[in-house]
Amino acid sequence: MTGPLLLGVRHHGPGSARAVRGALEAAEPQVLLVEGPPEADAVVGLAAHEEMRPPVALLAHAGGSGGRGSGGERSLAAFWPLAGFSPEWVAIRWALARGVPVRFIDLPAAHSLALAAEQASGASPAAEPEEFTSDPLAALAEAAGHEDAERWWEDAVEHLGGPDTDQPLRLFAELEEAMAALRADAGGVARRDALREAHMRLRIREACREFAPERTAVVCGAWHVPALREHATATADRSLLKGLPKVKAEVTWVPWTHRRLTRRSGYGAGISSPGWYAHLHAVPDRPVERWLTRVADLLREEDVGAVSPAHVIEAVRLAQALAALRGRPLAGLDETTEAVRSVLCGGSDVPLALVHDRLTVGDVLGEVPQDAPAVPLQRDLERSQRTLRLKPSPESREHEFDLRREIDTERSRLLHRLGLLGIEWGTPRTPRAGTGTFRESWVLRWEPELSVRTAEAGMWGTTVREAAEARASARAAEADDLAELTELAERVLRAALPEALPRVTRALADRAALESEVGRLASALPALVRAVRYGDVRGSDPASLAAVAYAVADRVRTGLPSACSGLDAEGAAQLRTHLDAAHRAVHLLDQPSAEPTPPTPPTALRHGAERPQAPAAEPQTPAGELLARWRSMLRLLSERPSVPGLLRGRCSRLLLDDGELSSAGAARHLSLGLSPTEEPTEAAAWAEGFLSGGGLLLAHDERLLALFDDWLTTLGPDAFTAVLPVLRRAFAEFDPGVRRTLGELVRRGPGTSSPESTTSDGLPGFADTLDTTRADAALGTLRLLLAAPVPAEEANR
Repeated sequence: MTGPLLLGVRHHGPGSARAVRGALEAAEPQVLLVEGPPEADAVVGLAAHEEMRPPVALLAHAGGSGGRGSGGERSLAAFWPLAGFSPEWVAIRWALARGVPVRFIDLPAAHSLALAAEQASGASPAAEPEEFTSDPLAALAEAAGHEDAERWWEDAVEHLGGPDTDQPLRLFAELEEAMAALRADAGGVARRDALREAHMRLRIREACREFAPERTAVVCGAWHVPALREHATATADRSLLKGLPKVKAEVTWVPWTHRRLTRRSGYGAGISSPGWYAHLHAVPDRPVERWLTRVADLLREEDVGAVSPAHVIEAVRLAQALAALRGRPLAGLDETTEAVRSVLCGGSDVPLALVHDRLTVGDVLGEVPQDAPAVPLQRDLERSQRTLRLKPSPESREHEFDLRREIDTERSRLLHRLGLLGIEWGTPRTPRAGTGTFRESWVLRWEPELSVRTAEAGMWGTTVREAAEARASARAAEADDLAELTELAERVLRAALPEALPRVTRALADRAALESEVGRLASALPALVRAVRYGDVRGSDPASLAAVAYAVADRVRTGLPSACSGLDAEGAAQLRTHLDAAHRAVHLLDQPSAEPTPPTPPTALRHGAERPQAPAAEPQTPAGELLARWRSMLRLLSERPSVPGLLRGRCSRLLLDDGELSSAGAARHLSLGLSPTEEPTEAAAWAEGFLSGGGLLLAHDERLLALFDDWLTTLGPDAFTAVLPVLRRAFAEFDPGVRRTLGELVRRGPGTSSPESTTSDGLPGFADTLDTTRADAALGTLRLLLAAPVPAEEANR
């Protein structure tokens, strides 16, 4: 056949790779043309670098800030993955080893990225249906009577003999004939394929003019070979390519993994068994026996069953017998998998899943030399890693950061900025010791995929800080959920991005002003308040967020009374969750005034005294005013009959825990909530709301326990059965020790306490005066716990 040598392959096929090597060694071309972006000509020489380890990928991305789409919301990037068993990789390595020039001939990335952006935005013409281009081999397998394209391809190509026969050239001729028939049946190709093939023909003509046509070899997808044989004129091809959109594109190498080869992206990736294909490519001699030996080694290493050499021999025999029964030239992945399940795994799919994950797919990680070009963002990240002494490692490593140290603060900011960019190098964890805001715990693990994400994130800026600010600003403009915006504000503060914070704050304020749903406002408040409360720890200025937080908290306060009316049981339960979260958030917003109010003695709070208020003449801070208004709202809700019992009981408990409700007041609320005039289910809901903060209160205040006990004993059988699920749910939240104590008190009978635990009117509960003798017994232990000094008068005793 005259003209260039066209080798149509299946991307990521070891059989194609062996056939390509055999054809190249037989033809000895003077130039090699490969399907891929021409911009990669400048970096193709790195494929021969001793530090290059496949799988790797060619990454094409829009260079500089021009890589952002409209509004900077879309990444302009594309990948061409190459494994060690990819025909393109084998051909490139063969050519570089012999000094043969390698050129890429596909449509330039500058055009393909621009076309992809237009198609995503709907500006490009609709593509024609691609009936066969997605997987033409599946159509060939179906024509051959095979339902499984992978199995057919293994039989037809992967299990061919070595390259010392005439099989390679015959194989490519047969594939070209089959693809020509498929294209004829398709009746045309999509516009994108037509553009790509036109550019390939132009590059092939250039190479043929420079070298002899018979000394020109082309490695491309088999689907394109018939089109490259066409005698379309150069004028027609140039006319088709005229006026294409264009962006500035850059190309480099990035690490890849076998696991990512299972995804569909570039070069028709999406093979289901890259580990198996890599094995077939590396071990052409007795692949089944060697594969089953690897499986046995893995199972022994993981201590899964007792696998002996006899098991391996039996598994090989079973795989070969299955292949013979099915008329296959060699046992394939299906036969070996069935043999592994039956013989090595004892019929269990659990160890078989391990084999699939570790061997059939595999965890092979590629490597790229340091000489490879990198996007500016990646270089900035590498500088930061060196400066902060955070070395990337594929192993998980835990780090504890003390934010009072400058280097730890910068480390934390770097990880939070990377998180905003989707580069999840670190995963935050709860610190092992302490809950202070000056401590952070991270687990760091660098995976090759993060290099890809770093390259993708390069469209947002040239430094980590600039990129994170741009990404946060774009997310603020896109977000339509208030909770998402408050979380974003918290992350921006933790990442110390002052340029992005005003944009996020404005978006948050605008969205909060439009939000009318109290539940959404209340659910968004905690993250917003955390950002305000902990901003000072990181050296940030959350003052702008504080005004938004006060406004949101005040809107929750004014909206709750109307939102609490007319709710069913499910709605009341949801609103109770929002009420608790908002209550905690309002407390965090509470800041002391210039002259803080003296703290109330603990004994006064225990005895039920109301918390003393600041003098009227002393101005309160806005937060203090908010908290006072919030508690007034809780009082209103706790006494309003139209509010569901669950919420009334919860408001009473919150007031009691805050010291705003005395023991006598709590008893009055409880008597009203459990009044015989209340429906039993509504009274039980009140009890659930009141008790949801914990049952230690009932264990120490027997007056309240007696009220609960009296209410329960007055219920009839039907009413008791109706309220039992609610009460069971409420008491199930108590700690086992509290439940045991309450059981003992009930068995003894409430109201039989000692005189020291009764009030002046003889009722059980907290006494009116402190029993100093009993209190002094605990002072020694408390001093040891708090490391407090012993008073001189006690030391002299």
